[in-house]
Amino acid sequence: MKKIAIILSFFCALTFVSCEGFLDIAPSNQADSSTCITSEADAQVMINGLMRKMTSSSYYGQNFMLFGDARGGDFTIYTAGYTGSNMYYFAHTQTSNTYSGIWSQIYNNLLQANNIIKNIEAMRDNGNSTSGLDNILGQAYTARALMHFDLVRVYGQPYNMNKGAAGIAIVTEPVDAGAQLQRNTVEEVYTQILADLNAAAPLLAKKKVVGYINYYANQAILGKVYMYMDNYSAAATAFANVIDSGVYSLYKPSEWVASWTKQNGSESIFELGIYPSEGDLGGSSYGILFRRKNHGNSSAYGCFSASEYWHSIMDNADVRWGVMDYDHMHGEEARSSWPVCCYKYSGSPSLAGDGKSTSTAVNVKVIRLSEIYLLAAEAYCQSSNKAKAAELLNAIAQRNPNYTPWTAANVTVDAIFNEYRRELLGEGKLFFEEMRQNRKVKFEDDAWGFGTTTTYRETTIDRTFFRCILPICQDEINTNPNIQQNPGY
Repeated sequence: MKKIAIILSFFCALTFVSCEGFLDIAPSNQADSSTCITSEADAQVMINGLMRKMTSSSYYGQNFMLFGDARGGDFTIYTAGYTGSNMYYFAHTQTSNTYSGIWSQIYNNLLQANNIIKNIEAMRDNGNSTSGLDNILGQAYTARALMHFDLVRVYGQPYNMNKGAAGIAIVTEPVDAGAQLQRNTVEEVYTQILADLNAAAPLLAKKKVVGYINYYANQAILGKVYMYMDNYSAAATAFANVIDSGVYSLYKPSEWVASWTKQNGSESIFELGIYPSEGDLGGSSYGILFRRKNHGNSSAYGCFSASEYWHSIMDNADVRWGVMDYDHMHGEEARSSWPVCCYKYSGSPSLAGDGKSTSTAVNVKVIRLSEIYLLAAEAYCQSSNKAKAAELLNAIAQRNPNYTPWTAANVTVDAIFNEYRRELLGEGKLFFEEMRQNRKVKFEDDAWGFGTTTTYRETTIDRTFFRCILPICQDEINTNPNIQQNPGY
């Protein structure tokens, strides 16, 4: 993987700028990677930089999230040619619309995580560790696991589909510029992910933190990894470590809509900070993609709107309509009858943001307690503990005051999945879950009658369709022939 190696070597010499709002110290401007961490303060600067880099437009700032939302079927578009339409249409080849920034950005981030780990481990070996350094080390291990997990889900087949398939190259050490790394199997990648998460867990703080990874974020990620491996018992145990801790609490139905106008609420397990002067992508922010045309920003083109498929599972009384608003095609008269624009990442339909000076500087809620409840409900349902599954599902379903409580007699994985769709719309999650659960995905193409169909995929697909995972950019393969292309491209 020569191209990756060159990128990693180049970034060794760079400084990683801190994130305004959750910094306690001033960052240094420049340092050699082998000596830049000599104290806990240095390590804090580096972990700040890593959290900031995770909000890149190629990662949680936009494109990685878009992979989960645009391809899941609960959004449609009214025309091609705008941001994200190629993701919606699966219009990928090895030389065009590759979204290769996801690949390069996450590998760049892995350099930072590996640098933190290497330096802190060297300090520990020399007897210079502190509890603060141990906590930062645990964060770096967990971040490295999450990044490998995110990469393998975008570029490799699901573990429970073909764990022997090519995944991604595991990078846990500094890489020489001449290295020609190969892709590890999906199973090998998951083995590394589990090793990192388990190594990190005893090092991490068991309390709520803002803008960083703690023990509960680690356990939430661990549970999600086990779900992909169909190890529902282990997943349920990890999720219980989060839910039963009492550190986080679900929003009441009356609080849910307003929660999107606030930062680091009671459900936020891992939230990445976005600030007006640092990380705010403005007209390229994720929330812009889901606003109606020209709403608050000329870069809002009305790209994505909720599909009829999502509307069909929503009750009119559901409080979650409160983050939805009308689109420019139907007009304001459709505000109550046909709201399709999702304003979670604008704060509210009135563009309240989440308490900052711009409505585009909205924190990324990477892990929310609601998702963990629903994943845990599925894990218990799959493990034949239907009573516990119903209990957890009802805790979320009550956001529709007309819901009929689920019981051990009637709760199903499908019911849990539909609640997941209601709750997590617009949070970059759905397509990943559909692939894990081996579900068919149906698209509402030509929703507006403009002939907006695609030759790249059918209206209904499943995970056997080769474009469900992205191609490796041809430039990467040209640089390193050891990186084989994904099948079909």
